[in-house]
Amino acid sequence: MARSLPMTSSPPAKRFDWSNLGLRVASAVVLVPAVLAAVWFGGWPYLVLIAIGVALLAIEWGGMTAPGAPTRVAAAVAAAVLVAVFVGYRGDFPWAWGAIAIGAAAAAIIARGVAERPADAAYGVLYIAPAALCLVWLRSTNQGAWWTVMLFAATWGADIGAYAVGSTLKGPKLWPRFSPNKTWSGFIGGLLAATLAAVGVETLPDLLQGVWANLRPFQLNIWAAAVIGFAIGLATMAGDLWESAIKRRFGVKDSGDLIPGHGGLLDRVDGLMFAVVVMAALRLANHWGWGH
Repeated sequence: MARSLPMTSSPPAKRFDWSNLGLRVASAVVLVPAVLAAVWFGGWPYLVLIAIGVALLAIEWGGMTAPGAPTRVAAAVAAAVLVAVFVGYRGDFPWAWGAIAIGAAAAAIIARGVAERPADAAYGVLYIAPAALCLVWLRSTNQGAWWTVMLFAATWGADIGAYAVGSTLKGPKLWPRFSPNKTWSGFIGGLLAATLAAVGVETLPDLLQGVWANLRPFQLNIWAAAVIGFAIGLATMAGDLWESAIKRRFGVKDSGDLIPGHGGLLDRVDGLMFAVVVMAALRLANHWGWGH
């Protein structure tokens, strides 16, 4: 008589990680005010914030993609991106986009002989530079401070909503091959939170006009703000999933350990890097008359 196989049970669902949540909140308490202050005042503090972020992202990219020569690759990627950022900050955006293409080619040449795939250095430039340049352009537009605040609010809302709802409700996995911890419930929660965050920012100037007489109303209607929030939520989670696939490609769990509770800076801004490009496109559409 054949022996029956023992019954196997699926592993128990992970409980909500309150200790990790505490680290995330503590990190946010330190970082969020600094980011919002730089965004609001603009000028050189905003440029310095972007430059520091670019340098840190390049360091993480070098360590992740070229562990044999991380410094050389990181320096090449950072230099290429920063050239484009500084050219864009001067207002020469067509030249800045051209600088990205030239910088990507230069980074690949510099990485030859020291990186397993020199094309990864070029991709690092193409991955980081458009987001950094869109951040510069978005803040330079009319009411750019409010548009950039909306970008960060919706991105953070998507991250927080996806993490909180997904960790609490769990359910079917979103893309288990590359990101086993993400769920459809978290995806829906992130979209809802991003939409509400964008709508909240759109209404904030009207609410503050009673105490801030010179504050101009947002030149955007509430339905357009909801569409923007939804689109930013989608872009944020797409960026998060894309970075998960990149980390799987290079066999790393986190891009670094810079931010307690989050991992590296790339782990924190992966969604923002997609979201700011989408926001820049929507801001351009608004400039042409959409959403008024």
